[in-house]
Amino acid sequence: MNDSEPDQQVAAARHWTEWEMATSYLLPNEDSLKRGEDDKFALAFARIESHYFVNKGFLPSDSFLLDSVPKFKHIPAVIVQGRYDVVCPIVSAWELHKAWPEAEFKVVPDAGHSANERGIGEQLVAAMESFKLKLSR
Repeated sequence: MNDSEPDQQVAAARHWTEWEMATSYLLPNEDSLKRGEDDKFALAFARIESHYFVNKGFLPSDSFLLDSVPKFKHIPAVIVQGRYDVVCPIVSAWELHKAWPEAEFKVVPDAGHSANERGIGEQLVAAMESFKLKLSR
């Protein structure tokens, strides 16, 4: 995506985006796959995502989040993880939950990575509704 030739940039971005769109859902999602066919979307998506990867999420170390749990473990949280997520494998969420047992851990049995998958979306909305109820008391 850093090639001097715009055609090469687009080709690389489309490959990156097609892979991401194909792996983010448990079952193929045609709408998501079609979005990845748009050159402007693919360039923006791939550039943003690769920028974070190259910069390691802008975190000072690979273990920064887990090492920092004591600083935020008092904050109510729900970890929502798709059982078949191949983008962020379940072991990452499990390691976070082991370090942060105060957080609820929800595994969606029929989902991959995307928050747009039905089960993931339902669990995220349920978590927000739960927080809303707690805050309104």
